[in-house]
Amino acid sequence: MNELELTGRARTHIVDLDRPRCALHYAAATSFLAMRDAAAGAGIDLAAASSFRDFDRQLHIWNAKWTGERPLLDRQGQPLVAASLDEAARIDAILCWSALPGGSRHHWGTDCDLIDAAALPEGYRVQLVPEEYAPGGVFGRLTAWLDENMARFGFHRPYASAGCGAGVEPWHVSYWPVAHDALEALTLPVLRRAVAGSAMLGKEQVLERLPEIYTRFVLAVDSPRANSGRASSRLA
Repeated sequence: MNELELTGRARTHIVDLDRPRCALHYAAATSFLAMRDAAAGAGIDLAAASSFRDFDRQLHIWNAKWTGERPLLDRQGQPLVAASLDEAARIDAILCWSALPGGSRHHWGTDCDLIDAAALPEGYRVQLVPEEYAPGGVFGRLTAWLDENMARFGFHRPYASAGCGAGVEPWHVSYWPVAHDALEALTLPVLRRAVAGSAMLGKEQVLERLPEIYTRFVLAVDSPRANSGRASSRLA
């Protein structure tokens, strides 16, 4: 991927799928469809609540959380009042559940937020919260199936543990063969150029803290090996 693709400012690496409707990196799409077919055999209708997301979309999410137009949550999922937080605290709160524009793995088309459309009760509104993916949750069966099967299709969860900078996201999976190289290519200078040229609210503070943010929220992700260890312990 080139610099514009890495930071979501181009989509020349993306293909659009109709069934299910999503947008993915061309190298990830085939593996995703194969995983979807396998899940269908277990009665799971694998769908992406979110897939490729460009820079402008990520910027809109960031700015809306900054102003309080979109909900801002702490690590326990409890609501925060954006106006009551100073800039540093507001940045930390946003980064817990939303990536920095230019630094989102969704820009690469390798990452998507998965749901089981077959498990949705009529009228249910997906929230993408951990409770939905826990045992007994609406997507608890999806979690167990992914634990056992996603690795053979090249996918893993980059935000599977509290050791990551961001919050734990059991719905978020990543196509490792491409995402690994993308993470290597998304250097601090590349990210800085994307942020500096944007209309991001709080940009000056973000740029001042960018080395820390890059280390804590971009680089600090779980590896496929870490995912395998957790899955094995659950199955034991």
